[in-house]
Amino acid sequence: MSNTFFDPGMSLAARLARPELLELEPYQSARRIGGQGDIWVNANESPFNASTIDKLNRYPECQPKALLEAYGAYLGVPASNIVCGRGADEAIELLIRCFCTPGKDSIALFGPTYGMYAISAATFNVGVRALALDDNFQLPAQLDGVADAKIIFLCNPNNPTGTVLSPGTIESVLKRFDDRLVVVDEAYAEFADTGSALELLNSYPNLVVLRTLSKAFGLAGARCGFLIARDDVVQMVMRVIAPYPVPVPVSELALAALSDAGIKRMRRDVAELKLQGQRLREALVAAGARVPTSQGNFVLAFFEQVETVAGALQQGGVVARRYKDPRLKQAIRISFSNSADTDRIIALLNGITG
Repeated sequence: MSNTFFDPGMSLAARLARPELLELEPYQSARRIGGQGDIWVNANESPFNASTIDKLNRYPECQPKALLEAYGAYLGVPASNIVCGRGADEAIELLIRCFCTPGKDSIALFGPTYGMYAISAATFNVGVRALALDDNFQLPAQLDGVADAKIIFLCNPNNPTGTVLSPGTIESVLKRFDDRLVVVDEAYAEFADTGSALELLNSYPNLVVLRTLSKAFGLAGARCGFLIARDDVVQMVMRVIAPYPVPVPVSELALAALSDAGIKRMRRDVAELKLQGQRLREALVAAGARVPTSQGNFVLAFFEQVETVAGALQQGGVVARRYKDPRLKQAIRISFSNSADTDRIIALLNGITG
């Protein structure tokens, strides 16, 4: 890690950041500079709007104020602690770009888990300390393998297992590794019964939480995700973020989703998906699968005759997920869906065992 790592006079974000970023002058887009007036000719935009979407001919705000405030109200955190981007995937890349020096630093993760942590690191020539979850898909008893990794990624609920880490476990990691960032990816938080790591944000300056509108809110195609962190981390990320990461239509869709009506609909959808998920899990167990309890919008089912099951699902027109990870070679991940889709999947499973 960098030589400034132990400088007590700097914020945690400054100590962890790539040294060259401390002197970087962030790009000042036309919207960041702003201004007052009726004729806007400072951004080389077209004055003609060829769309029915208002102001689509103009560049959007880098961080739409109304959207940040709406998501902050939903989470119960200040808007100033939120960065919005193109899905949580962009947030992963921004963190690695900000805090990991290529060819020198590394990240740590616990697998099997979401593949983009490692891929994003590899694309920036950042090392990956790929550690294993235990047999119950919990953190191992010994965390020495984390070593000097700059960023520790914890997916919670974990994809693809659906398992969760307790708040106490997450807090213990934050305490032990208080000199590096601990990123808790909560893409599936709305489906989980456990509390959010956001409750720890005021106590731990090294905590970063990732969220998204792709899952529970049903906006995967809009690509809208959020990074939530303390001010110093947010300010460092804003040094490297793209000038206009939130398109106007995405912002409008997100605001509608975060309205009172949108949140009520999301909660109804989540309740329905969890109901269908329980039906699916029961059918999978009846078909002989081992199914860890999931708190995501999916289940991971282990079969002794996994190829037979996978073939039957494929023949029945069901596209499920398989993995190359040796620990998952007998597993199939199936996302929760509506009642009609669930009926078809259950019928196919019954056909295999019948």
